[in-house]
Amino acid sequence: MTQTPTAHTPAQGQARAEFTVPAQHAMVTLLGSGDALLRVIEKAFPAADIHVRGNEISAVGDAREVALIQRLFDEMMLVLRTGQPMTEDAVERSIAMLRASENGDGPEETPAEVLTQNILSSRGRTIRPKTLNQKRYVDAIDKNTIVFGIGPAGTGKTYLAMAKAVQALQAKQVSRIILTRPAVEAGERLGFLPGTLYEKIDPYLRPLYDALHDMLDPESIPKLMAAGTIEVAPLAYMRGRAQPVFTNVLTPDGWRPIGDLEVGDLVIGSNGEPTPVLGVYPQGEKDIYRISAQDGSWTLCCGEHLWTVRTASDKGRDKPWRVLETQEMIGNLRAAHARRYELPMLTAPVEFPGREVPMDPYALGLLLGDGCLTGSTTPSFATEDPELAEALEGALPGVVLRHRGGPDYVLNRFKSPGDVVTSENPVTRVLRELDLLRTRSNTKFVPDDYLYNTADVRLAVLQGLLDSDGGPVTQSDRTCRIQFSTTSILLRDDIIALVQSLGGVAYTRRRPAEGRRQGTALAAHRHDSHVVDIRLPEGIEPFRLARKRDKYRAAGGGGRPMRFIDSIEPAGTEETVCIQVAAEDSLYVTQDYLLTHNTLNDAFIILDEAQNTSPEQMKMFLTRLGFESKIVITGDVTQVDLPSGTKSGLRQVQDILEGVDDVHFSRLSSADVVRHKLVGRIVDAYEKYDTEHGTENGTHKGARDKRK
Repeated sequence: MTQTPTAHTPAQGQARAEFTVPAQHAMVTLLGSGDALLRVIEKAFPAADIHVRGNEISAVGDAREVALIQRLFDEMMLVLRTGQPMTEDAVERSIAMLRASENGDGPEETPAEVLTQNILSSRGRTIRPKTLNQKRYVDAIDKNTIVFGIGPAGTGKTYLAMAKAVQALQAKQVSRIILTRPAVEAGERLGFLPGTLYEKIDPYLRPLYDALHDMLDPESIPKLMAAGTIEVAPLAYMRGRAQPVFTNVLTPDGWRPIGDLEVGDLVIGSNGEPTPVLGVYPQGEKDIYRISAQDGSWTLCCGEHLWTVRTASDKGRDKPWRVLETQEMIGNLRAAHARRYELPMLTAPVEFPGREVPMDPYALGLLLGDGCLTGSTTPSFATEDPELAEALEGALPGVVLRHRGGPDYVLNRFKSPGDVVTSENPVTRVLRELDLLRTRSNTKFVPDDYLYNTADVRLAVLQGLLDSDGGPVTQSDRTCRIQFSTTSILLRDDIIALVQSLGGVAYTRRRPAEGRRQGTALAAHRHDSHVVDIRLPEGIEPFRLARKRDKYRAAGGGGRPMRFIDSIEPAGTEETVCIQVAAEDSLYVTQDYLLTHNTLNDAFIILDEAQNTSPEQMKMFLTRLGFESKIVITGDVTQVDLPSGTKSGLRQVQDILEGVDDVHFSRLSSADVVRHKLVGRIVDAYEKYDTEHGTENGTHKGARDKRK
């Protein structure tokens, strides 16, 4: 648009401007069908005379008004050049922005910048902000991790957030969209409605479905929802990623039931280090599934519980780990007869606090493997490797190993001149202290002070066990396995725990005693044997004994420990709870050293109608935030439907989080209503009434204060 020199001198105090519309733009695009846009402009500037002749437009009047008209037509032409049509609403909003700018309280953005910001194009239409506050709201979503969109109905809060979520999904900035509303407590007060629970809650979620259908191919939506890429559920469902209250979770002090944990307690994360519990949320009774891995490890959880997994395709294409719900994987556990979902392993050994121990851990491992601890005789040790006898003697102060012949050694007390003859054997005394005295091959175990000690102590115990009664098993064209056999179920389980705590995996199988002979002897075995096959992470040496260590290294080591989900089976109904932890990847160690979590990583999460959350629900929702995720919370604080006396979490959170870095509050008003113009007038009328009559949300302030 260009301004031509004035043709006539205007009256004193007035200005005149003329504009030429380029020939490639039809005047109807600028003035509207039947001059509808021109009439909007004339109504907004009644003191100015606007005339149109051909492609020439002139304006005469107050200098400030004429200047605004000139800027308005310039902005309209900029919008038209983008191919976007002008509407009556767009002209009215442009005029409002220009007037605000002239008064000094206007935006840095121009009307053209606001009206031409495209978010999403779908099915022949383009979704974009229509007001300045909407643009700032959209910009805030780009710049911040958590954004609150607060304002009356019809301001596009949810719709624009949905468009940004779909845009992020299509750009692969997130891997899933989660849409939730607190309009109804799932499973409560719905009994009078017909149909299944999902059919009952569907009407409450319909606005979210409708928005999705505006932005995506309707045929693709069921597929995306079936794959877990899009999840639409009530808030009560979203938080329900839970485990039975008796499920064990690993803490620095050992295993504790998840139901006993409190905020501030420490649990173990995937890096082996303690991480605090940020939230504990009882979930009531839920249907439970047993998740089993191929190594025999297992745990219990509900259908919505989250698992970090990856497929062979993900690994081959160097894709990141994905997060799936338990129920998403049911019936999809195999790919061409191979297990589909790999589970993450500990990235480092668990670091329990150090404990004082009465016996060297390597010596204890040797005695548990090939020692006689019955207490009926002096403790003894059997080995064909003098190297082990020397190591054991060096690790036990006050003890001398006396060779009795063959593989047998007796652990005698070292007697100095003047010693009392009746002094107790040091090994016997320590075994009694550890409750190991009088244990036999089928009742041996690893004491807790060694099981829950530093990684060095645990590894030393395991090395002693493997050096004495285990060994490497070479395989053609494969990495080396480590194998250990014992008749003690307790010792079997303790060895598995030691291996898992170091980041390895252990498989076990039973060899029945019936029919098995003891070598060349005629006597049969008395107890079943438990064979444990072990794989340890690279960098963790399983052997100290030279011949075993050399064989293990020559075979290329033990390879990479891996776990895959083998089965998911229903396991009844249980009382459940979920926790939120502060670990960077949101993972914590549950039963059998499996890694799981409840936090939503790599997701775009929208909480709609947030004024109907309680403060506890709002806190729960905010602490679900995972890494590489974004949360948008929308609501209208003037339309709270909570029971009398219940505070709105959306009202309270503004006092708590206002000013917190990476959290933004976008506030929209009646001027941002993009529905029928009457909606904005209704909103203004109610605000005026509330102000004049001292009410808030239809409740007299005096009554409200009395309730508080």
